[in-house]
Amino acid sequence: MAADPTQLSIARAVAADIAMRQDFDLDSIEDLKLAVDETCSTLITLAAHDAVLSCHFDVDAKGAVHVSAKVSAKSAAGPDEASFGWRVLTALVDSVQTRVEETEGFVVHIGLVKSTAGAVDA
Repeated sequence: MAADPTQLSIARAVAADIAMRQDFDLDSIEDLKLAVDETCSTLITLAAHDAVLSCHFDVDAKGAVHVSAKVSAKSAAGPDEASFGWRVLTALVDSVQTRVEETEGFVVHIGLVKSTAGAVDA
């Protein structure tokens, strides 16, 4: 999708749908939605002009949701890990990783994992 704030609702909706299909409880669904929103918002602020934001969602054998997002960036600067938004992000999920790849320009990656620890018992 375009690296534009107007597109954030798409990523949030996909995250919520996947979490619901994995039987996450309501709080965990909201946590994942907020984490994806913060991840994408962070990448959008780093994005180069007319960049494309890519989000990949995967569910592992234990039901944890893995999100990998990336964007072509203006510079080699990654996310500000001392910011309030980063602290919120790390509090919402089980793990967060970031890296900057230098190929033809810069690509900033953020990966996160949210487990089903709060899943509803059927």
